[in-house]
Amino acid sequence: MAGENNKVLAEKILEQLGGSTNIGNYTHCMTRLRVTPNDESVVNKAALKKIDGVLGVVEEETLQIILGPGKVNKVTEEFGKLIDASGGINLKERAASTKSEINKKNATPFKLFLRKIAGIFIPLIPALVASGLITGITKAIVQAGWLAGDSQLATILSVIGGGLFGYLGILVGTNAAKEFGGSPALGAIAGILIINPAVAGIHLFGTDLLPGRGGLIGVLFAAIFIALVEKRVRKFVPTSLDLFVTPTVALLVTGIVTYLVFMPIGGFVSDVITKGLTSLLDMGGAVAGFVLGATFLPLVVTGLHQGLTPIHLELINTIGDDPLLPILAMGGAGQVGAAFAIYVKTKKKRLKQAIGGGLPAGILGIGEPLIFGVTLPLGRPFLTACLGAGVGGAFQAAFGIATIAIGVSGLPLAFIVVTGQVLLYLVGVLIAYAAGFVFTYLFGFKDEMAGEFD
Repeated sequence: MAGENNKVLAEKILEQLGGSTNIGNYTHCMTRLRVTPNDESVVNKAALKKIDGVLGVVEEETLQIILGPGKVNKVTEEFGKLIDASGGINLKERAASTKSEINKKNATPFKLFLRKIAGIFIPLIPALVASGLITGITKAIVQAGWLAGDSQLATILSVIGGGLFGYLGILVGTNAAKEFGGSPALGAIAGILIINPAVAGIHLFGTDLLPGRGGLIGVLFAAIFIALVEKRVRKFVPTSLDLFVTPTVALLVTGIVTYLVFMPIGGFVSDVITKGLTSLLDMGGAVAGFVLGATFLPLVVTGLHQGLTPIHLELINTIGDDPLLPILAMGGAGQVGAAFAIYVKTKKKRLKQAIGGGLPAGILGIGEPLIFGVTLPLGRPFLTACLGAGVGGAFQAAFGIATIAIGVSGLPLAFIVVTGQVLLYLVGVLIAYAAGFVFTYLFGFKDEMAGEFD
């Protein structure tokens, strides 16, 4: 029955997109079906938004149909079957013209940079979440006394959960080189240049190099550089010698530049970021937490939040935990409170359905269905949700709550909060829920605002 419902939903979506012949390309992320139509003029966006099961529609470089976590995988599978049954699509040919138009429309250097940063880190999120949860749950079990810290089981769990973080530079280097047009294997070696323990034996300009100095910032510099060098060298090397000369020259040049330039500069940038943020939170306290919590949701809407992943990872790499993530996680909590207030006040059935579909995901840390499907289209509730997030962020900052890894926000984040702070984190989540609810119920919503949900 569930599979049949997914097929029906896919059919309705495809119909409003103009049929399978109008699909130039499609894919999906954690919550959205991302479609590149061949002709956007035949897409009925208003009808798309009104389909039961569609939580929202976002227009960016692709047409993004928000379906929610889990659901999007199943609907995309049915969507693909429908397209295949009609003869399939030639992705290379049909997407060519629309891809060039999209690239022109979104080709500002800053947008392109953010897109590449997202391409580096988004594929790593499942591994980061899994490793963080295993590490956090293991520490909580040991702290509670349910498992001896020196037991074989605790050791095995720690190795399983913590292995990624020791070698994360290799994965980041691989993805960075790939994003910038280089060989993934050379990008991996660029990451190894930074984290290799043998670096400790190198003495330059009166200073001993430290393994890992520069962190992920240094890895990004090195991996991007090796990709650029590889492409440049290849232009001048005969095809018959390319396999031998190009990667050798690229690695040799990158290795020298990394130890002379990228490690020191990466270390300086890392220090500025980590010390700057920790100083801001130490001096600003609750006020800084309010500002950071309240401004995170606008970053999500614009896509700028994608650039924060390396900062979170660098905080963990440098100071051992991340005091920024719990504050920013309050953005989703403010949304949940605001959405619940709207649910209580509204009499519109379609709006209640949209909120009912998005609330579980919001509580579990996936806020996009509520943002793009409910509060942002309504306008004022988005602002009151931000205020609620600010109150929660102020609480998290005041008590110095931090995480030991990165992962999805919401309630699941409690599993990776520093041991001993879990209860305080959850209190902060409840405060953000309550603040978002109160601000929205009192000032943020009237049923006449929801005309599009009639």
